Parts: sequence; structure tokens; C-alpha cells
Amino acid sequence: MSEILSKIDISAIAQIAILYAVIYSILKAARGSRFGQALTGVGLIAAVMFLFTYVFHFDVLSTIVRALLAYLAISTVVIFQPEIRRILSQLGAFGTFERQKHSSDGAVDPKYVVDVILELAAKNTGALIAIERGISLRGYEATGVATDALFSRELMEIIFTPPMPLHDGGVTIRNGRIAAAHCVFPVSNSPSLISSGMRHRAAVGLSEETDALVIAVSEESGSVSIAHNGKITRYAGEADRTALQRWISKAISNDKRDNPLVKLYKKLQKGASSK
Repeated sequence: MSEILSKIDISAIAQIAILYAVIYSILKAARGSRFGQALTGVGLIAAVMFLFTYVFHFDVLSTIVRALLAYLAISTVVIFQPEIRRILSQLGAFGTFERQKHSSDGAVDPKYVVDVILELAAKNTGALIAIERGISLRGYEATGVATDALFSRELMEIIFTPPMPLHDGGVTIRNGRIAAAHCVFPVSNSPSLISSGMRHRAAVGLSEETDALVIAVSEESGSVSIAHNGKITRYAGEADRTALQRWISKAISNDKRDNPLVKLYKKLQKGASSK
């Protein structure tokens, strides 16, 4: 034990800490997704196989296992390409110093957003709304019409009421404002959505590739669905107002939330200035 401890220096500790941070960030971003489950399964299989070959000194089998794991890793990247792209985008978004807050003239109350959505549902007006969070939706906004308008009940009704030109497609919300309308969102190919309409498939598709909160209102039943992280939850309307408001409040916040690294930097800076 003393011999092992003597080999541990600051460089080794730093490398272990960096490796831990990278693995933890990837697992945290992949948590709850199909890719995360597959990654956990592959990791367990690899650990068991390497331990088995190491204990019994099966060198030939160890070489075969290494080769198979390399092919398995490539196959996993191909199969789960959309989810991996979303996870990498989330890791990139974590590096931003501050989350944007609503502009002073565009702040919107989550309760008001819920009221508008439930009014659309009561009128059986189909709607597709994406609330931007950490990952930018500007690439999808390029497929629609830029609006940069205040969020209001009247404007949402005008946009989604047929046969208005912008009713077909999705709306994106950024910083409490309607950034764009008539946007084309990616469609999910999940087998669980085989009986769902294109609006709900587009809601799940966008949530698979970004961390946006996507709300879909059915024009047939008037139900409201929330898509996030590749999963969709359907609500009956007024009876689920509390659940809807909880979801939307998480996505729309009037408070500026700093990155933990920035908070640490500000504390150190404050301590230095006080001295």
C-alpha cells in the first residue's frame, strides 16, 4: 500500500479528477435516455469480460473482447447518433457563463403561458410551441419566419388559427419572446409514436435533439402534451394545470442562473477585493 501511495503525485490526482469529471458529465447528460441505458449496459459487460479474462489470464479471449468492444462502440455511435448529438450540445451549452434572462420588456409569467395553452386546448386549436433552454434553436428558426414579438394570447391565437399562413409549424420562445413561427422541427421515428400525429412526433423529435421543452396541443382531442428529453407526457387540460405550470416554470425563469464555475469565480473575486 505504501508503495502504491508513493507513486501517487499531484499529476496523477489531477488526471483522475479530470477523467472523473468527463465521465460524470457524460453520464449525467445521458441519464434517462436510451443511449444512457445502452452505455451503462456496455460498460457493465466490458467490466465483467475484462475482469474475467484478467483473473483467469485468458490472453486470446482478452484480445477478441477488445476487438469486439471497438466495433460495438462504433455501432453505438451510429445507432444513437441523434441522442449523442443532443448530449454533446448539452455539454457545450454548460460552458456558457450565464443563462440568459428575459429582456425587461419581454418577461412572461409561466402561469400566463399555461393559461394561453389551456385556452388553445379548450378551443381545440392545434399548437406546437418550443421553449429554448440551454441549446440554441436558431437553426430550426431559419426554416420559419422570424417574429421577435411579445408573447401574448392574441398573437398565439392568430398564429395557430387556420387558415392563417403561420399556423402550420412550430413556434419558438426565447427570453420570454416569440422568436419565430412556422418552423419545421425534426420528426421522431420512435415506434411508440406510431399512432401519433405529425405535431406530436415533431415535438418528440425536437426534444430528442435539444433540451427544449416542447408543448403540443391536439386539435382532435384538445389534450396538451409535454415533450422533453425524447419522452412525451399527455395531460387532460384544466385538471393537470399544476403539472403543466411546473414544467413550464422550469423552462421559463425570470431569475438569472449563473454557471457554478462563474459563482466560484465571483466568490474568489469578491474575497480578493475585500482584502
